[in-house]
Amino acid sequence: MSKKKSIKKEDIKEVEQVEVDEQSKKEVVEPSAEELLQQEKDKFLRLFAEFENYKKRTSRERIELFKTANQELMTVLLPILDDFDRGLAEIKKIKDKNLLKGMELINNKLRTTLTQQGLSQVEVNKGDTFDAEIHEAITQIPAPSDDLKGKIVDVVENGYKLGDKIIRFPKVIIGQ
Repeated sequence: MSKKKSIKKEDIKEVEQVEVDEQSKKEVVEPSAEELLQQEKDKFLRLFAEFENYKKRTSRERIELFKTANQELMTVLLPILDDFDRGLAEIKKIKDKNLLKGMELINNKLRTTLTQQGLSQVEVNKGDTFDAEIHEAITQIPAPSDDLKGKIVDVVENGYKLGDKIIRFPKVIIGQ
């Protein structure tokens, strides 16, 4: 029985030593209340800053989406505007004032409605300097005069912007 008692005493001593070691580890690991408070404040500030960045980003994306939400519809309507311009040019040749007046009213109403939605025509005139970022060159022809070399000789198709974004570049012919 003395062996059992000695084993038990040794086991008890080992268990007590392990418990003492664990308690000392816990004491070392546990941060103070101020440190915990500071960590929680830091987490809160980071989360708050992240949320503010998220709100700003989604707000910017939403504004951009509203600006260009009608882009697809506007792009589909642009050939209709071109057809109106060609139709008005032909009606002016016929010199039927009533027909011309009716077509101009419809054309103006359509253009006004599209302008209210943010569509605007890119202003391009003959003699303007060619800019590859704004214009699309279809072809080059010999310049009728020296002052038109490297400049726009003719505008084949008008360009349009939706807000600040060009949705169709003006197609031009430049002088060589």
